[in-house]
Amino acid sequence: QVQLVESGGGLVQAGGSLRLSCAASGSIFGVNAMGWYRQAPGKERELVAAITSGGSTNYADSVKGRFTISRDNAKNTVYLQMDSLKPEDTAVYYCNADVLTTAWAPTRRYWGQGTQVTVSS
Repeated sequence: QVQLVESGGGLVQAGGSLRLSCAASGSIFGVNAMGWYRQAPGKERELVAAITSGGSTNYADSVKGRFTISRDNAKNTVYLQMDSLKPEDTAVYYCNADVLTTAWAPTRRYWGQGTQVTVSS
């Protein structure tokens, strides 16, 4: 089995910063893309940012220039540095990872449990 454990959420004032971390552990042969999604109350889950194993990144337009995704392949960990936070960034943030458990098994997407980010105005 594979587990994703997130940390770093919390309450911050508008304009502040937070850094989220997500570590994958368990039966891991390799990790392809990793990413962050968020879900605000009453809204659908949306992509925030994603990063390939080679370091290519993709961001939602709403966070470009404010959020930075990075990863440590040796630790199977993905980070999300969030700067200039706005109240509309308030949501539960979920990390995911596309994991190979063996050299022959297909990639499977795993999800973290979610961490709350609240930005006050």
